[in-house]
Amino acid sequence: MNLRLSRALGWCVTRSLLAIAVVVTLLPFVWLVASSFKSNEEFFRSTFLPMREGSWSIAWERLSVEAYRRLFAEADFATGLLNSIFLSSVTGVLATLGCAMGGYALAKFNFRGRRFCTILVLAAVLIPGPLLLAPGYQLLYNLGLLDTFAGLILPAIAPAFGVFLFRQAVISGVPTELLEAARIDGAGEYRTFVVVVMPLLRPMIGTFLMITFLGVWNNFIGPQVVLQSADKFPLSVAVAELKRGYYSDYGLQMAGTVVSILPVMVLFLLMQKDFVSGLAAGAVKG
Repeated sequence: MNLRLSRALGWCVTRSLLAIAVVVTLLPFVWLVASSFKSNEEFFRSTFLPMREGSWSIAWERLSVEAYRRLFAEADFATGLLNSIFLSSVTGVLATLGCAMGGYALAKFNFRGRRFCTILVLAAVLIPGPLLLAPGYQLLYNLGLLDTFAGLILPAIAPAFGVFLFRQAVISGVPTELLEAARIDGAGEYRTFVVVVMPLLRPMIGTFLMITFLGVWNNFIGPQVVLQSADKFPLSVAVAELKRGYYSDYGLQMAGTVVSILPVMVLFLLMQKDFVSGLAAGAVKG
């Protein structure tokens, strides 16, 4: 009886703590969405949804979608949204493919200089990103890639962290015997990589694709350094430009923030299983 009581008590405590964590996590998002439907005056009058005086009923008439209408009609937010989707999607796919190929080569191919390349990749992981802004800008200037999407995509195709991550994933998750069997059956290196290696790396591919997508989606400094044309700015820069010097339209800023996080939420919901599997595989086999 004491054992059953202790289990029931533990169950209640665990569920209570999880419920509190859910409320604390979702509360800022509820405030954000509610604020996006308010005018600037209403933003300071109510914390969440506006309530009628003397009652607990919600004053729906004090909410409007005007901020969202202005967001796409006046602020040209659609262009920034399309730019971000294009940059994040293309960079995510190319970076995942490039890192998977690089990690596979370092893990399974024996070639002269393999150890040196591995050490070079590890050394590159230790270099802080901000230190590469100045030399990266000079290189893009010499190549004529400033104010182009290629200037943002090409430097992110094969980050050192991704190459090393896939190297470890290939070492722990792709048996050499399976590769040798595919080669004996007549499969070339490209076919072996696509048909044999990539399905085994699916959890890591999903995880890295999401990490890269989020990194490019939230990148704020890079586009401001490389791009000069306003019609090429991604969503991160467009949201920052909603804040004006001496006047802040908080409803408009909240609406822009809601729009900026929706694609990321959709991507996470679609790939959450692969994301969690990739993290678990890295934690166990890493």
